Amino acid sequence: MTYLVVLAGIFLASAWLEVVVRTRVFRRWRRLLLTLAGTVVPLVLWDWYAISRGHWHFHMMTGAQIGIVPVEELLFFIVVPIAGILSLEAVRAVKQWP
Repeated sequence: MTYLVVLAGIFLASAWLEVVVRTRVFRRWRRLLLTLAGTVVPLVLWDWYAISRGHWHFHMMTGAQIGIVPVEELLFFIVVPIAGILSLEAVRAVKQWP
């Protein structure tokens, strides 16, 4: 469960920016979903291919999978880009970049 705690920590370490700095990332949810689709889809396909070919495997924490890809891996592909987007938008807001 340590990995899930780390993912939660990553999310919480950047989620406060939505409220304090007013990044408005979650309010613009369509834009966020389109952005995530550009990263999540290729990475999931890459993982699926690599797992199916035996290039790598995972020692799953929860044992839950979607297809052959562990849920923890899918969460990583969602949480880390959201943290990056929140951080970028916070810098843009503070620096008043367009």
